[in-house]
Amino acid sequence: MKTLPIKHFDIEGAHKHYTDGVIHKNIRVPSRKISLSNGKALFLYDQTGPYSDPRVKLNPSKGLPDLQIAKNHSGKNVTQLYYARKKIITQEMEFVAIRENCTPEMVRKEVAKGHAIIPVNINHPELEPMIIGRKFLTKINSNIGNSAISSGINEEIEKMLWSIRWGGDTVMDLSTGKNIHETRECIIRNSPVPIGTVPIYQALEKAGGVIEDLTWEIYRDVLIEQAKQGVDYFTVHAGILRKYIPNALKRKTGIVSRGGAILAQWCQSHKKENFCYTHFEEICEILKQYDVSFSLGDGLRPGSIADANDKAQFAELKTLGELAQIAWKHDVQTMIEGPGHVPINKIQENMDKQIKLCQGAPFYTLGPLVTDIGAGYDHITSTIGAAIIGAMGTAMLCYVTPKEHLGLPDKNDVKEGIISHKIAAHAADLAKGHPLAIARDNAMSDARFEFRWDDQFKLCLDPEKARNSRKSTFSSDKKCSKDYCSMCGPQFCSMRISKNIKNN
Repeated sequence: MKTLPIKHFDIEGAHKHYTDGVIHKNIRVPSRKISLSNGKALFLYDQTGPYSDPRVKLNPSKGLPDLQIAKNHSGKNVTQLYYARKKIITQEMEFVAIRENCTPEMVRKEVAKGHAIIPVNINHPELEPMIIGRKFLTKINSNIGNSAISSGINEEIEKMLWSIRWGGDTVMDLSTGKNIHETRECIIRNSPVPIGTVPIYQALEKAGGVIEDLTWEIYRDVLIEQAKQGVDYFTVHAGILRKYIPNALKRKTGIVSRGGAILAQWCQSHKKENFCYTHFEEICEILKQYDVSFSLGDGLRPGSIADANDKAQFAELKTLGELAQIAWKHDVQTMIEGPGHVPINKIQENMDKQIKLCQGAPFYTLGPLVTDIGAGYDHITSTIGAAIIGAMGTAMLCYVTPKEHLGLPDKNDVKEGIISHKIAAHAADLAKGHPLAIARDNAMSDARFEFRWDDQFKLCLDPEKARNSRKSTFSSDKKCSKDYCSMCGPQFCSMRISKNIKNN
């Protein structure tokens, strides 16, 4: 392995805290302890792994330490769904229950019903288990990956760490350039969060970049290679069928999914059905041996507002629901991917149809972006739709960066995309009444009303930016001790006045 840019990072005002398991006493579940100046403490969900614990020695060449969570290797089926249906509470289930502040039995039931997944490949022992489901905290995914013309392994590792640092719950490696296997190996071995991929990209590379030369055998071998390596979930575009392609090509922006476009061209060239669809049960047989989860891809998602909620999109969604049933028959954990570009007035229909057609499987959406004119600011157009669909029950939001539609994102773009979508996810959790989200907002409100500036910085998503913003606009209060800000000053501060009224 090459020398990688891996080191610990500091999160202002936070300390790593661990909670031991009760059923499985060997597990230690991390959280982020925020000690406040009023003597209280708040424990926040933490997905940063050993990188925020200076007591853990990092060795990039070997990867992160094995968590020593016992994996169930016996038999041909090792999935969390299999064990949940057997009424067995695994160590992974208790781990996520402690993280989510719920009971292990609730986790088991949601996984058993197919309403939640715990993406945890048995060959990714560095992973800290997490759960994706509408009854749990809304998660966000960040996309990284090189292209044929930009970025190398070090840059992608740096972006992965940056994603985790700012709150990414999963990371998808979408590399399409050189050294795909080596890049992915470095990412997995050093990642405490689930790693997802789109296997068709590497399959196309193995076919020399010629779509017509793709075969089921090439694709199958890539699935096995990546499963053995430790990938936790695969985007598989099995729902794009030949009969749906004509309607998709009538759209204003056609087929905007890379995987969807590749398979559509293969189908048209060979005049055959999508091999991901015709070999779907064989794919299930591979995935259940490693507990790789399906992320059933929306290859026909709308790429413009004009194309939202059309026949092609919902026809594919119906097929994805049928495929989810087949996956569940094999005890393979499954989530469903969703759009895309959707105006606000059409978002509810997407959620309603997904729940009905996919029998409650977790929904994982890209945004949706609510307008097409936000180039350079599409992380904002996405966040608006993401907050809305998250409140309706979407389980995971795929981030969008300011570079969407423009180019490959850099570190700063990754941070902007993560922070904006963490806001959307948190807003969704508040709308759903999640106790952990409410507790954090209440603590922030108390700190704000009492002018505890340092506590406000500790409780927000980007303490450094908040602190610098305060200092840059109030040069006479470098220590942040004043009971007002530069917006209103002492005479016009409404909270200061309210406090005076209350005290008098």
